[in-house]
Amino acid sequence: MKPLFVISCPIDTYSGYGARSRDLVKALIQVDKYDVKILPQRWGNTPWGFIEDHQDKWGFLKDYILQQPQMNKQPEIWAQVTIPNEFQPVGKFNIGFTAGIEATICAPDWIDGLNRMNVNFVSSEHSKKVFEESTFEQRDQNTQQVIRQIKLEKPVEVLFEGADLDIYKALESSIDSVKTFDKLASIKEDFAYLFVGHWLNGDLGEDRKNVGLLIKAFYETFKNKMKKPALILKVSMGGTSYMDREEMLKRIAMIKKTVSSTNLPNIYLLHGEFTDEEMNLLYNHPKVKAMVSLTKGEGFGRPLLEFSLTKKPILTTGWSGHVDFLDSECTTLLSGDLTDIHASAANDWLLKDAKWFSPNHGEIGHYLKDIFEHYKKYVPLARSQAHKSKTNFSFDKMKELLGQRLDTLIPEFPKEVKLQLPKLKKIELPKLQKI
Repeated sequence: MKPLFVISCPIDTYSGYGARSRDLVKALIQVDKYDVKILPQRWGNTPWGFIEDHQDKWGFLKDYILQQPQMNKQPEIWAQVTIPNEFQPVGKFNIGFTAGIEATICAPDWIDGLNRMNVNFVSSEHSKKVFEESTFEQRDQNTQQVIRQIKLEKPVEVLFEGADLDIYKALESSIDSVKTFDKLASIKEDFAYLFVGHWLNGDLGEDRKNVGLLIKAFYETFKNKMKKPALILKVSMGGTSYMDREEMLKRIAMIKKTVSSTNLPNIYLLHGEFTDEEMNLLYNHPKVKAMVSLTKGEGFGRPLLEFSLTKKPILTTGWSGHVDFLDSECTTLLSGDLTDIHASAANDWLLKDAKWFSPNHGEIGHYLKDIFEHYKKYVPLARSQAHKSKTNFSFDKMKELLGQRLDTLIPEFPKEVKLQLPKLKKIELPKLQKI
């Protein structure tokens, strides 16, 4: 009998953690060593119902979902895919899966959460390093004496987020891509940079994905130029509503007003949920020439990996999770400095005492212009990056690594055996003699 493996995760949500959850569960099922059951969870305000909307590819997961949250036995293996402060040990062996942290320090309750599990898997070497180096002193509120040291005591493994090579790849023909995104036909430019991500809290240059600075830098770099590229933003605050879209347009317009010119390059907004197949068609669209991201910190950076498989250039920052798979010899990685997280972006997880990456402003403009004007010299490097991504960071490679590590880490559990009682011979009692 296979050991019961229950995994609590936001598997049915439209979110990065939802995508990670689906890949993990699919890998566990294909490893075929566990009785896998899923306990679905919400993920913030992200939409629900991903599985129902993607029946052809993900409908099989319904067979593994627990219909009742109560279990009639303690699972041999319990896993959670979430942020570490939510980790709770439920099984005989407990595993935490998390993308990790985008800054230099995590919150103390994250370390406590990691320590509640037997082992933890993070998405990048960056996250592992931050967890291993984050230490705190808990003090008595009255005496200020140190009560305990809070530091990592449980093992942390790196398990990258593998790309589905059946979906994310360079297309031999861009005809289907053009048909799918016929609205891009209204874009007069033949050269467009693409950004994909959420526009989160933070002043200009201070939001985590650095969308505001990207827009500002793009306007400033190409204002008053005779020939200009376009910038396509596949961006939202995390939702798909009309109000979300209007807020994105409002923010773009506000930044545009800060630029002292009326001769500016065009920025286009793509909004709403796209399937994986649609995203790959977008990546392969002939007008999309390169991806750009000025991100201040990533636990992994999934869109960057998936785009890299199209053999097109990438311009991004040289710090945090995505440098695990983006080779500095094949990708343009901006230099910069670690700076304090601004109060406008700080929250319960991104601490104001922590730091993250601020790219060199001069380099941003230089490379935006250079890739546009000397595109051909970047294409061979992009092809090399695509080969590295395909060879080392696929879903199958991730599944293989996960199976190997679980084989090593998970102990043998006592097996249930039926009690075999010996067969006893029938005892013949002596018959009573009649007197």
